[in-house]
Amino acid sequence: MATPFLTTSTTLSLSLSTHLHRLSSSLSSTCFPFKPNLHRVRRSPSLLASYGNPHLFNHEDHHSTYKSLLSTRILGPKSNFLQMGPSETSCSREILVKSSASDSSNTVISTLSQKVFGVLHLVVSLGIVLAMDKFLKQAFVAAAIKFPSALFGMFCIFSVLVILDTTIPAAATSLMNFFEPALMFIQRWLPLFYVPALVVLPLSVRDIPAASGLKICFIIAGGWLASLCVAGFTAIAIRKIVNTEMVDAEPMAKPSSFAPIEFWTWGGIFLASFVSAIFYPTALGTTARTCLPFLLASTVLGYMVGSGLPSAVKKVLHPIICCALSADLAAVAFGYISQSGVDAVLGDYLTKVSSNPGAGDVLMGFLGSVILSFAFSMFKQRKLVKRHAAEIFISIIFSSLFSLYSTALVGRLVGLEPSLTVSILPRCITVALALSIVSLFEGANSSLTAAAVVVTGLIGANFVQATLDKLRFRDPIARGIATASSAHGLGTAALSAKEPEALPFCAIAYGLTGIFGSLFCSVPVIRQSLLAIVG
Repeated sequence: MATPFLTTSTTLSLSLSTHLHRLSSSLSSTCFPFKPNLHRVRRSPSLLASYGNPHLFNHEDHHSTYKSLLSTRILGPKSNFLQMGPSETSCSREILVKSSASDSSNTVISTLSQKVFGVLHLVVSLGIVLAMDKFLKQAFVAAAIKFPSALFGMFCIFSVLVILDTTIPAAATSLMNFFEPALMFIQRWLPLFYVPALVVLPLSVRDIPAASGLKICFIIAGGWLASLCVAGFTAIAIRKIVNTEMVDAEPMAKPSSFAPIEFWTWGGIFLASFVSAIFYPTALGTTARTCLPFLLASTVLGYMVGSGLPSAVKKVLHPIICCALSADLAAVAFGYISQSGVDAVLGDYLTKVSSNPGAGDVLMGFLGSVILSFAFSMFKQRKLVKRHAAEIFISIIFSSLFSLYSTALVGRLVGLEPSLTVSILPRCITVALALSIVSLFEGANSSLTAAAVVVTGLIGANFVQATLDKLRFRDPIARGIATASSAHGLGTAALSAKEPEALPFCAIAYGLTGIFGSLFCSVPVIRQSLLAIVG
């Protein structure tokens, strides 16, 4: 009976040896530098002894014996192959290194592609907004329409979004997402678009008598406080009547802070273009174009530096003031070194000639896109506008009319020249729309208009929160509407930084104040009545 079992065991042994030989050949051809010799492997005596006695045969011993043979004779006596431990084989390390390198490469490629796509997305979306603004301007000029073209475009965009939201909500959401990079760009650089008026202010006020300048300052400061009170008390009165419960507003994204690479990039542009303009004043065809790069860079650098100042310092040295000072210092330095004079450099900063633009013309070219962006902001807060429509619309309409007529009346009472009074009529309206409003009046000084608007905003940015506390305006709706109706975007930025709950109402009032002011001044009857009061 032992012979069949011995035959079977021998067959099993030979079969297993054959498989081990094949395995060793495969291993030696891939990972191991040596070539094992299985022909010299001898059967273990204990195993042979068990062949003759089936009762002594143990499967575990058989398995362990061949496992020992595999690890000792094939891989060597000190091999750690197939053992759990901290060490790894060279093949495993090579595979892991290749896998890690592949993952790292894929991550870099993915990150780079996302950045490239983000830049392209920004360029396309912002380009469409700018092209739309330019097209509307040309169309309105050709048709001799005396109405702010960008304001018409804003109404069109808002109407399209509302219609899409009613019929195809997904399309409205996709449209909002598509233009989001452009909106964030405008929001991030918005203060820069106000700066050119302050930069060239020395040229604008040169012909204004000192007495008239003091009267203008009085109207701006006193008018800001009066508009704040009227808007705030009106909002509180309407709130008590309607008694609408407040709900959370839609979250508003904040633009990213400035990175060091941006600062160094603009610094390099400034140095290179400044030196180039000194040695080659007409390198780009005209002095305005040649000075454009370093004047633009100096303005941007001033804004970056001002934005990074501590909050206590910003109350005295607002980022917009830093912008203006930085650009003016660059103009003074270039005028002195090139012996062209500071007046000539400031004249090149804002030429108001489309064929020969300066740095200020480039920045103010975005003002139309700012108005168009109001449509997206209004649509984003449409639920809030609908819920608090009574407080918002009544307060803003009343405040806008009060601001226009009170400025005209006080200007006449203090004896300010009619042309100067007309120039500061839209003092509480954002620059983008204020310039459109004064273009409806003959003889207005647009540079003075922009300067008056910016100064009003600076006053509000520095004193709005303390004034609201003194007046005991506790309601976020009243605080937001009062701030934006009296100090537009700069006051909005200052208040919302410390009171985020008032930001949605500031944003709504900021846009609607300019919209209603433009609509009122576009009506011939109202425009003529203002001129009659001015005298």
